[in-house]
Amino acid sequence: MAAEPSPSQKGRMAEASVALVATNLGWDVYLPFGDGSRADMVLQDSGGHVFRTQVKRGRLHGEVIKVRLSTSRTTPTRGYVRSTYGPDEIDLVAVWCEETKQAYALPISEVQEMTYLHLRLGPTRNNQSIGVRYASDYFLGAVAQLGERSAGSRKVRGSSPLSST
Repeated sequence: MAAEPSPSQKGRMAEASVALVATNLGWDVYLPFGDGSRADMVLQDSGGHVFRTQVKRGRLHGEVIKVRLSTSRTTPTRGYVRSTYGPDEIDLVAVWCEETKQAYALPISEVQEMTYLHLRLGPTRNNQSIGVRYASDYFLGAVAQLGERSAGSRKVRGSSPLSST
C-alpha cells in the first residue's frame, strides 16, 4: 500500500493540477526560481494579463470546499509566525480540490488578510446567501478574470470564459 503523500507533496500536486488547467485554457505558466517567493507561479491569460498566483489545496467537507489561506513558519528571532497574503505579494489565489477535480481562482482583493476560505458547492441549509462564496462562481478560466484598472489596481472582470474579450 502506498504511503500517504506529505503536505509538501500534496502542495506540489495542487500546483501541478492548477498549471495543467491553466495550460489547457491556453495560458502560459511561469514558475519562480528558488525558494522564498510568496507566489507559487505566474499565470498569463490569453489576453496578456499576468497574475502572481498562490496555489492552495482545498478539501471537500460535505458541500463545502475548505481552504487554509494562512501560512506558518518558525523563525529564529520571532518564533512561530502565522501570516496571510496581500495585494503587494500576489494577485490571485488558485485553489485545487482533488475531490471535485476543479481549479478555482479568487482575486486577492476578495481574500486578502483571510486565514480560511469556504467555497460552497450547493445552497446553504438555511438559504443564507449573503457572504456565501459559491465555488461555481470561481472556476479558473470562467469568471474570475482580473483586468487592470487605470489606476493600476486589480479588479474582477466578469467575462466568461476568461479567455474571451
